[in-house]
Amino acid sequence: MAIHVEPGTIVLYSDVACGWATLALHRFYAARADAGLDDAVRVDHRLFLLEDVNRFPLPKTFVEGEIPVFAELAPEVGWQQWAGDPAEWPVTSLLANEAVHAAKAQGLAASEELDLALRRAFFAESRTISMLHEILDVAAACPSVDADSLRDALDDGRARGQMMRDYRANRDAVEGSPHFFLADGSAVHNPGIEMHLEDDVPVVDTDDEHAAARLVRQAAGL
Repeated sequence: MAIHVEPGTIVLYSDVACGWATLALHRFYAARADAGLDDAVRVDHRLFLLEDVNRFPLPKTFVEGEIPVFAELAPEVGWQQWAGDPAEWPVTSLLANEAVHAAKAQGLAASEELDLALRRAFFAESRTISMLHEILDVAAACPSVDADSLRDALDDGRARGQMMRDYRANRDAVEGSPHFFLADGSAVHNPGIEMHLEDDVPVVDTDDEHAAARLVRQAAGL
């Protein structure tokens, strides 16, 4: 089934706990701002639930092995190893992903802002983003997000059904997190990055620094 993408948007299948998606979004937003296209192209976040695909909890050891790689590629993000109590490590990202989808009711800008804030809370601040109160605290610091409305949406679960239906319907069409789909029918997985694993640690073979800028312009139809 083809994935429909509205003009003026780019659909991204990812997981908020995915470092590669966080890196790709950081670069995409920076390139979008540099091009003056913040209002011309919005990200429509969709779920690619890694814990369901992999059938195991968010792996602390594996993520810790990735952090030095991300820190070298984009140190300005503020990546850090988990600094909290190991018992507070978030083994699931499902509720955080649901919050991003629930925020879409407030507009794609709100959803974008909350998604990025949750990623930073996890990767740069060691916050337990599996917890409802933590998610709402992150949301409260996002100017575009009405945290009270978000709490209501999470309390009654109004976003989860559509989020999961879309995930189930399109899971096989998604190569992994992150996978961008454009309105012209094209798609790209983990833009600009080619890598392999050595002893479960990612090794970057190539990093195309211009990939994000090309993706922004293509999404804008330029």
